[in-house]
Amino acid sequence: MDRDLFDPDHRYFRAMVRDFVANEVQPHLPAWEQAGQVDRELYTKAGALGLLGLGVDERYGGGGVEDFRFNLVVIEELCRAGAAAITMNLSGFNDLVAPYLNELGTEEQRQRWLPDLCSGARISAIAMTEPGTGSDLKAVRTTAVRDGDAYVVNGAKTFISNGVLADLVVTVVSTDPKAGRDGISLLVLESTMEGFERGRKLDKVGLRAQDTAELFFTDVRVPVSHLLGEEGHGFRYLMRNLRQERLSVAATAVASMERTLENTVRYTGERTAFGRPVADFQANRFTLAELATEVQVARVFLDRCVAELLAGRLSSVDAAMAKWWTTELQQRVVTRCLQLHGGYGYMREFEVARDFLDARAGTLYAGTTEIMKEIIGRSLRP
Repeated sequence: MDRDLFDPDHRYFRAMVRDFVANEVQPHLPAWEQAGQVDRELYTKAGALGLLGLGVDERYGGGGVEDFRFNLVVIEELCRAGAAAITMNLSGFNDLVAPYLNELGTEEQRQRWLPDLCSGARISAIAMTEPGTGSDLKAVRTTAVRDGDAYVVNGAKTFISNGVLADLVVTVVSTDPKAGRDGISLLVLESTMEGFERGRKLDKVGLRAQDTAELFFTDVRVPVSHLLGEEGHGFRYLMRNLRQERLSVAATAVASMERTLENTVRYTGERTAFGRPVADFQANRFTLAELATEVQVARVFLDRCVAELLAGRLSSVDAAMAKWWTTELQQRVVTRCLQLHGGYGYMREFEVARDFLDARAGTLYAGTTEIMKEIIGRSLRP
């Protein structure tokens, strides 16, 4: 089925991104997986090509195009190359951090932070999850107590993507613990601030080329000028921007499924058993037919959600539907594709094995499947 989502500018951009991934990502992926993180040089090369800050105004070094389809192209080309882990490095800034700085930042804040982030000279992260607090963001325990012209921040964060490399972290804090969700604020912390410490580089099942870390804050003095937006409005800011983040996760799942299925179709057509290709057995043909249909349905729904986002109509419910459905489907698709590879599918040198491990995080980050269903279920109440 042909896609009518893109125009010639997106197709030109896709060719450029594809070349970048082939030359600057794929050759280094094994080394990055072994190291548990990418080289900082990846960011400067991506920044030089204009792949960072796609929606950021050109005055601050960005691409100046508020069009999620360009973000989508980056995600799809990375996943097409088996580099789903790297989407958190490049698209992580475009879809998670840049929107907060771009939409909530003052002119002074944008001038201070965005140029270096768009060029790749500095690296960013967003810190929401805590050791005892996951999807329930209003229950965060990291506190920021006002003291003159600064906030004193104490607490801990975990599962922070880019946490090892990040120079600047948009941090979810509680400025008024008694106010619940109305006491949540966003502060920008810099890794050079006294009392800011990194913990372990976490040992993940998959997505091993992307660093994930613990962060600890002990009496970190953060200037009041580092507050994003208004104090106490952080929860609503997070809810607004989580729609795009969840759509990015769904896009990663769909593009990765398409790659896994394409490789499996090729493998089963070449691999023989009992004198004929594995794909010639009816049970296997039926399995491939089912997977192809399900992946196509997921693609069509995702593209519709992207169109809704572009039109400013994507609801948090639709974003939740896209996120849980595509990531859960990916679990089924990659498991069945691994089965079709037989014993070789269990070997890490085969790409389907890496796909299997990388896929597992999809149902967990940006809100678990259960939280997505809770969001949808609440919307169905009469």
